Amino acid sequence: QVQLVESGGGLVQPGGSLRLSCAASGSILGRNVMSWHRQAPGKERELVASILSGSSPNVADSVKGRFTISRDNAKNTVYLRMNTLKPEDTAVYYCKLFSLFDGIEWWGRGTQVTVSS
Repeated sequence: QVQLVESGGGLVQPGGSLRLSCAASGSILGRNVMSWHRQAPGKERELVASILSGSSPNVADSVKGRFTISRDNAKNTVYLRMNTLKPEDTAVYYCKLFSLFDGIEWWGRGTQVTVSS
């Protein structure tokens, strides 16, 4: 079992910044991909950014240049730095861990990000 706990969401004005954190714990075996996804009301969940340990991160075109993903392997934690936030970034942000060892994926419960004046 793997547990993922997100934090750092909240209400922010347009143009503001937030940093999300996702701490993983439990039976984490081998290399894994950690990623952030988001789901806005009435829309499908979409990939925002992903990072494999030792590789370059991938960031969706819709947030490229504004969002940065990073990870601290010693802490089993992934971060999402979000700058220049826009109202369309409003969504529930979910953390996911995909294990390359056994092909299982784990999801956090999500954290709400609301961008509004």
